[in-house]
Amino acid sequence: MRDRKNDILSARQAAAERTDAFKRATVGVLRALGGRANADVIFQSGPIPAAAAVSGEHVRLPQPGSTLQDADIDRVRGAADAAALRLRHHDAALHAATRPEPADARAAYEALEQARVESVGARHMAGVAANLKHKAEREYRDSGYDRADRRDQMPLPVALSLLARETLTGEPVPDSMRAIADKWREHLGPSAQRALDDMAAAQDDQRAFARAARRLLVACELIEGEAEIEEDPDGSDNASSDESEDQPSDSSEEQKQQKKEDSSGLEEDESGLQPQLAQGTGMGDEDADDSEPGEAAGSEEAGGPRGADMPPAEDPANAYHAFTTQFDEEIAAEDLCDPEELTRLRQHLDQQLLSLQGVVSRLANRMQRRLLAQQTRAWEFDLEEGILDAGRLSRIVVNPTLSLSYKHERDTDFRDTVVTLLIDNSGSMRGRPISVAAMCGDILARTLERCAVKVEVLGFTTRAWKGGQSRERWVAQGKPPNPGRLNDLRHIIYKSADMPWRRSRKNLGLMLREGLLKENIDGEALLWAWKRLQGRPESRKILMVISDGAPVDDSTLSVNPGSYLETHLRQVISQIENRSGVELVAIGIGHDVTRYYRRAVTISDAEELGGTMMQELSDLFDERALTPARRRA
Repeated sequence: MRDRKNDILSARQAAAERTDAFKRATVGVLRALGGRANADVIFQSGPIPAAAAVSGEHVRLPQPGSTLQDADIDRVRGAADAAALRLRHHDAALHAATRPEPADARAAYEALEQARVESVGARHMAGVAANLKHKAEREYRDSGYDRADRRDQMPLPVALSLLARETLTGEPVPDSMRAIADKWREHLGPSAQRALDDMAAAQDDQRAFARAARRLLVACELIEGEAEIEEDPDGSDNASSDESEDQPSDSSEEQKQQKKEDSSGLEEDESGLQPQLAQGTGMGDEDADDSEPGEAAGSEEAGGPRGADMPPAEDPANAYHAFTTQFDEEIAAEDLCDPEELTRLRQHLDQQLLSLQGVVSRLANRMQRRLLAQQTRAWEFDLEEGILDAGRLSRIVVNPTLSLSYKHERDTDFRDTVVTLLIDNSGSMRGRPISVAAMCGDILARTLERCAVKVEVLGFTTRAWKGGQSRERWVAQGKPPNPGRLNDLRHIIYKSADMPWRRSRKNLGLMLREGLLKENIDGEALLWAWKRLQGRPESRKILMVISDGAPVDDSTLSVNPGSYLETHLRQVISQIENRSGVELVAIGIGHDVTRYYRRAVTISDAEELGGTMMQELSDLFDERALTPARRRA
């Protein structure tokens, strides 16, 4: 009996090792074929919508079975090749700019673009072409389209994808799909066929292919007739209409200027969100000329531009500025500590994770299930046409006078998202608060990464107590009045948005390093995190701030008004919340941050941080659960 058990365990272990080896080989081939050595690949159980399989550098593949049957191998290989070709041959920014809005048109457009990248990528690789062919045939068979004998049994996006693959690759449709393909081809007519031929001729050029694809959607009456997608001199996309071409150039310039004024991009950074550096330092002209490179003093005129919502200062010299920025640093966590100490700190963090792992992990898994559910497809029922709804056939048996019921699969609108976690690394966070913040950041990064949501973890503190080199220079120059911010900033990047969690996991242990935590200047840290978010390509940006108090820097407050740092923090928060596309949420540990932030939560115990973070992010991702700012005792 014992020998039999050992044999069973050995067989299971061998099967697991074979599956792991297959996964490693698949990931290696995907990265090589896609040209992305750092692509993050995860294997997920259950159906994976085509639109959600690739998101930035994240790829989701189906989980192979434990016994690794031939069908599992073909399924995973086909999905991996399709994802790799999309990574290599797809321009996400161009695709987003030319994608139509209606749901059916968008689904068809996505399917056509996937057909293009697979056709281009598999043209000279017979093995890849075979994997993709088996993948398509399996999908048709699993969906029951191979048994369809009427057009209404196959959705239009699937039909367009089927015909596009035939035209782009030159390969005939599978024998089981030929009858339904002929019915759709006859129905679409010659204008659609001409658009398909144009797509085949332009498949190596995504922009030209997009124009032809939109003509096909017009021929299928999925979108209204429109002008071509043109390329302006800067290389951006414009869908210009006849009306805009008839307008004089002055009007176009006015429209461009109006769009710039309405946008919340870099212009906000230069006006409302940029700190007013070098205003009223009190230095004379000679001192300004002698200032070293990198200093902000004397670099701008006093009373520089401010955002419309920023209250005017009583005196230009009181506008927020820094005495010097020469000694500020933005540094990666691994550059602040040697690898051996970083490993030791991470081990210490892992030991503390054991006590928090249970509760926070359950909440993280709940949020993960919610996010994955939002990214999967949903069904519309009780339609006049579509796929026959077998689950409602019982109604026909009970009452034969009722008509048949059909259903249609639709994509859920889930925007690509990036989340920045900005953690206060001040001395008041020492002990349990910073440990819990590091652990929650670690769990949050892992959870959201599984859901193809990119996460950035940042920290902010100062390089020294009592001002550091900035104060020394101020003293050496005779202590001029109104010096402004008088300390050296230290902004730490624990995990960048494009860095996989497995490569940054050690960095989070740095928060536990003795001597790291000093002063906190929140306004400039918030501005720094916001500027990093603005440079991201994702359509939705979330900034979560974790702090245990108001901004405090003894060196700055000793020679400036007592509310100097707090006033600047309020101004920055107002600009981000009112005039940018970033969603801002704050969590205060033992300190009421609701008086600063519109959406904020205050907790009394650091142990509540994990659950609060997960709940706040879940509410943000669940549009129905958005609520005003709350305060938790």
